[in-house]
Amino acid sequence: MKVLLTRPQGRNQLMEEALSLRNVSYLTTPLLHVKPTSNLDDQQIDSALQQADIFIFISTNAVKFASTAITDKWPSSAQYFAVGEATYLALKALGINAEKAPADCQQTEGLLSLATLKHVDDKNIVIVRGVGGREDLALELCQRKANLSYWEVYQRGCPELDISNICQQWQTFGIDTIIITSGDILDNLVKTVPNELFAWLQTCHIIVPSSRVYDKAIAYGLSTVTNAKAANTNAMLTALSL
Repeated sequence: MKVLLTRPQGRNQLMEEALSLRNVSYLTTPLLHVKPTSNLDDQQIDSALQQADIFIFISTNAVKFASTAITDKWPSSAQYFAVGEATYLALKALGINAEKAPADCQQTEGLLSLATLKHVDDKNIVIVRGVGGREDLALELCQRKANLSYWEVYQRGCPELDISNICQQWQTFGIDTIIITSGDILDNLVKTVPNELFAWLQTCHIIVPSSRVYDKAIAYGLSTVTNAKAANTNAMLTALSL
């Protein structure tokens, strides 16, 4: 097994260490970059924070960029929710006690199954996320009569890559397994691999974090896809049978 790691720069370290301990060869090629948005005006943020009853964080990047913007201004009276284990731990590191989606479903559907989000009539909920995320969570919470707003604190893009050299490097190294931790990374992978090499990509084992990204991978024509059901290191290692 030779694994390709694709998280943004600086986010692959835990997986690199885990694979090294298990003597599994890997390459790291970030297929996503993340940068802050301009939605970080202090006065506007203060107003939104004071009115919020519930904050839902979609990713560790949401925690990182939001906390950088407002430092220690998180209201103690609000409830906090994290979509996954890594996001939960990022909040915990800030001293914020959050509730997380169940371990076997660390995604939108898992959050919506929590008893504490069943009855949210007239609650002011702020979803902290990147630009252009999924709408499923907000739509369902609106159905439950919550007042929804977004705080989009970062935006995603594809790093500039020397595509021909990168793809040649992957093949020469013998990559046969690719870890994907978001739909955006999957999109960028498929865009990066040229048409003439798509047959090679189809031979690779693709590990994805959710049923949504699994369905997207199948729709792209990828045939060997495993749903790890979460994006954290332990879930990915389990999907790799390590």
